[in-house]
Amino acid sequence: MVLVKVYRISSTNDPETGRPGRIIELVEVRRQSERPGVLAEETLMLQRLMQGVFLQMQSMGLLPHARELIIPKMTLFLTEEEYEMLNVKLEVNYIYELQFKDGKITFVPV
Repeated sequence: MVLVKVYRISSTNDPETGRPGRIIELVEVRRQSERPGVLAEETLMLQRLMQGVFLQMQSMGLLPHARELIIPKMTLFLTEEEYEMLNVKLEVNYIYELQFKDGKITFVPV
């Protein structure tokens, strides 16, 4: 199972036919992994305190905001007809589960 997010959709024209189309860029979405084991109460308290300090410093402009890690996964170059035949509404920031089975790629909305 691979989760992907529609990162960008751009308009384009087919260089051979001049027909309008779309470039759809998909990036991988990774869930934050939980650390194995049970954390002590003191450790959790310290972790929450440090998160609060970092958020406060970011809001004051002393630290840059953490950017989302972008991992390119797939780029689709489709004509408008191909996009319609795909029969999946791909919009920016929508998240899908990519399923690979029997030589087919399926987009399942999450």
